[in-house]
Amino acid sequence: MTTAPTLIPTTWNLLHEAVARRRAVRATYHDRIRIICPHALGWKNGRAKALVYQTAILGPHDHNPRGWRSLLIDEIHHATLSDNPWTSAENFTPNTTGIDTLAVAIT
Repeated sequence: MTTAPTLIPTTWNLLHEAVARRRAVRATYHDRIRIICPHALGWKNGRAKALVYQTAILGPHDHNPRGWRSLLIDEIHHATLSDNPWTSAENFTPNTTGIDTLAVAIT
């Protein structure tokens, strides 16, 4: 099991609020604007990770943008709380291979 590092990415606090309040987030990840609904935050191999349900990619895309994603938090940029509806799926579980050490998850 990996321990959490002491350096927390700046986007962590906004994602933590989104988990606690079940709010969607608009953010850039790998140069694409996405609408994501954070469900869990934690650590994988010493890096902060977020388990999110992605509902949209704004702009052209070549695949269905909806679904579960495990994102590196330090690669999420320009994150803001969104008025888009918070969305989940019936198969949610905070137990994922994307996160070794769970810090917070929806209940």
